[in-house]
Amino acid sequence: MKKVKSPTLPVAEQPLRRHFGRVALQDLVTASRTFPIAARVDIQLALDKLFSERAHRLLGVHTQYQHETMTIAHLMGNQHYPVVIGPLQHEEIDIGEAIPARVLRHGLWLAEDRKLPYAILMSQAVRFTQRQGTHIEIAVPPGEHGLALSRGLLDQIESLVKTTASYRGKVISLETTDRYSGGGGDLRVHKLRGVRREEVILPRKTLDLLDRNVGEFIRQREQLKKLGMPIKKGLLFYGPPGTGKTHTIHYLAGRLPDHTTLLITAEQVAFLDHYFQLARFLQPAMVVVEDVDLIARARDEMRSACEESLLNKLLNEMDGLREDAAVLFVLTTNRPDQLESALASRPGRVDQAIEFPLPDEDGRRQLIRLYACGLKLDPDVVELTVSKTKGASAAFIKELMRRAAQFHLQSGADGQLQPPQLDAALEEILLGGGSLNVKLLGGANISRETVH
Repeated sequence: MKKVKSPTLPVAEQPLRRHFGRVALQDLVTASRTFPIAARVDIQLALDKLFSERAHRLLGVHTQYQHETMTIAHLMGNQHYPVVIGPLQHEEIDIGEAIPARVLRHGLWLAEDRKLPYAILMSQAVRFTQRQGTHIEIAVPPGEHGLALSRGLLDQIESLVKTTASYRGKVISLETTDRYSGGGGDLRVHKLRGVRREEVILPRKTLDLLDRNVGEFIRQREQLKKLGMPIKKGLLFYGPPGTGKTHTIHYLAGRLPDHTTLLITAEQVAFLDHYFQLARFLQPAMVVVEDVDLIARARDEMRSACEESLLNKLLNEMDGLREDAAVLFVLTTNRPDQLESALASRPGRVDQAIEFPLPDEDGRRQLIRLYACGLKLDPDVVELTVSKTKGASAAFIKELMRRAAQFHLQSGADGQLQPPQLDAALEEILLGGGSLNVKLLGGANISRETVH
């Protein structure tokens, strides 16, 4: 039986040889730049715009292996890293809009500038199989004309990327993958619930500090820059759990629509260098590190060298940003007494600590009305609730009002919330789930005698 010979796959070297003609591929000169993950969509838009009015040929290029970044050199008949021509493969990426953006995985553009051939390769920057960003490489014939062309094209692409910035002004975080290394993957756009100013119920002193160190500081940022003063700033939000630290961050994110907010949770601290790269690229930015005490506890409380390396990484990244970087750091903690002094006691890292205390009487009164969410409340019931929630957090009051509303609906009443319904909700929270339930809901400081 005659053996059928399998067709030879078109290798990427073939169209390159035809495109550059008499110029030997080994004589080509290349230059490249690597952009952060957040620029991936913008690079696609930049290349689309760059070639919208230029004659060109766009090819899909594919490789069997994904452990390193594909470069022009890989296209030149590399037997150990074969690259073939194939269909254009796209991925759809969420950028927080109604329709996701469509982006090429890898692409090779072949074009000419005044009869001088050149090639642009777009590929995923990869390290140990993990995406690090987007790699752009330009190949040109040797000589001054080629050098000027490649430099001009790279500058033009970078300029176009900066003017689009699809993630600018949004709330984003790096997505962790399911690989054992937990490397940073694509970006996730968060759609936070809008928080109005009247929903931020804090003591006057806390609100004044927020206004001065966020709103006023950002309004005066350009003037400070002209005076040669630093325009990056670090804030530390501290206080018991459930007192409104995260709630206030949501408020600030909505109040700073021109700022990109980067949310760093405890499990993502290993990606700090990626986040700071994004902050530099997408500035003005607000970088939020929640529960910073998990990585910045006092050194004598640390249990391993790994923990100390994360702390050093955070300190180095904060110090490494230029003073003219338009970046606002917001660090949160429930345990300020456990923070490393190198973080909390040095201006330039943390410039202002802002306390989020448990709400006082007036604060609880406002929180009760806020979290009633339209449920009718008799003034006497409001005052009764205020008296019974001394020592409660804002989170506790929010849950209390929801449960009271459930008992109100269960009773079939359509009028105002009644004291028995409030007492039933308090009893369920304080006595129904034991001490752990009370602690989880932020009611550990409430006296059990308030029930009935």
